[in-house]
Amino acid sequence: MQRHFFDVDDINLSEFASLCSQTVSLEDYNFSSDIKQRVVIYEGDNIRSLISTPQALDLKTELHHCIKEGPGVVVVRQAFQDMKVIDMATEIFQEIIDEEKTSDKHRGDHFAKAGENERIWNALQKFCERDTETFIDYYNNPVLCFVTEAWLGPFFQMTSQVNIVKPGGQAQKPHRDYHLGFQENSLVSEYPISAQILSQFLTLQESVAHTDMDISSGSTMMLPFSHQYPLGYMAWRDSKFIEYFQNHAVQFALKKGDAVFFSPALFHAAGTNFESSDRIANLLQASSAFGKTMESVDRTKMTKLIYQVLLARKKYHQISPDETQAVWASVIDGYSFPTNLDLDSPVEGLVTENIWTLMERALKEEWPVDRFNKCLNEATIRRHP
Repeated sequence: MQRHFFDVDDINLSEFASLCSQTVSLEDYNFSSDIKQRVVIYEGDNIRSLISTPQALDLKTELHHCIKEGPGVVVVRQAFQDMKVIDMATEIFQEIIDEEKTSDKHRGDHFAKAGENERIWNALQKFCERDTETFIDYYNNPVLCFVTEAWLGPFFQMTSQVNIVKPGGQAQKPHRDYHLGFQENSLVSEYPISAQILSQFLTLQESVAHTDMDISSGSTMMLPFSHQYPLGYMAWRDSKFIEYFQNHAVQFALKKGDAVFFSPALFHAAGTNFESSDRIANLLQASSAFGKTMESVDRTKMTKLIYQVLLARKKYHQISPDETQAVWASVIDGYSFPTNLDLDSPVEGLVTENIWTLMERALKEEWPVDRFNKCLNEATIRRHP
């Protein structure tokens, strides 16, 4: 009978190294612009030009292949076009950090020593509450939405944690990420290997550069193809695997507005910041509609905040349909479940109207804010016990 449960004694460096020695060919990635150090690079302008064309599905397929069967990481140059929006967001993040430093909310990074980094937890909601207009300018980015859906499909749940690495901030240890990257080996071993592999398909790690990131600033080190090792969640703490990572990981420079998308199972670690300025990134973590996010987010509150701005912009033709959907994809709890079927029984079909459809209908019919908020509150109540 085939084995389904493994423990740390089963990890094998030779098998890991064999997977990590695979090569990448530009011929396999027709929509990409370059491959450097086995990392596939795309141009944001090219993705934007293809999103609403018949080639969009082929591009999604290629992106999914790159993250699954390929090296596990995608770089999009100029994922953001407007650097003013990036800079405004950075200012808002700094304001939040300064305020949290004077309160009991200040917390550090979970993969670095206290004091070396600044971290904003639940930056998605805090950003939205602080400046909804700028939040919408930031997240009305169809590229972010498109690449995320290429991996997770629709109704993904976005979360955000801002990370600022100060000059002299030391490199992280190589690791895998949420879900099982946060668990001890003893617990990981209790999950069948099928569940361990499945977990990496429930999340996409994303990083938006808010500063230029030369290698000397400590841009993220990554080990291509390491996500394909089935026992990786029990291996990343092992000293031999750490040494292999340190000897074979790749590191690449980023410009402000570039974005990196990678499998949460990819071995990776932020590098040491040898520069005299901060290295700033918005770390986005998108979760499948079928999974649980790492952070709790008040999506009902955020949905109300964005609706009134989106409504005004729609009336004055200040936002496109693709941009509108990109915003609410990052905010709305769009999936129909879980719900309370005693209160929220489907009238037609097998599912009830979800919040995504409610928002879509409200904007199309240009509901007043009060009407939308009332309907959203009622829908939220129906979904809970």
